[in-house]
Amino acid sequence: QLQLVESGGGLVQPGGSLRLSCAASGFTLDSYSIGWFRQAPGKEREGVSCISRGGASTNYEDSVKGRFTISRDNAKNTVYLQMNSLKPEDTAVYYCAARDNYYCSGYSASYGYWGRGTQVTVSS
Repeated sequence: QLQLVESGGGLVQPGGSLRLSCAASGFTLDSYSIGWFRQAPGKEREGVSCISRGGASTNYEDSVKGRFTISRDNAKNTVYLQMNSLKPEDTAVYYCAARDNYYCSGYSASYGYWGRGTQVTVSS
């Protein structure tokens, strides 16, 4: 069974850091580009960052540029999202998703596999 599992969320103070992990089971992530999305209460799901299948190409939503870094370790079948300088507006459920294409996309409908999400709360 193909499965993505996110972990690493939690409660952090503004200015703090978290590293989210997206682990795959039942398939190898190196065959897919990976995206991170988030959804805050009352808002639509939005793309945060994505990484191409080989890892050479990455993209970031404007509000997280310079603060978030996406990376992948295909040997561990895991993709990471390092989040620094967190702000209250980063509070959301974060999802990872896999896309059967070399290049990633911010278009959520183009991703075929999704995890269940991990909650990130930034609050003092």
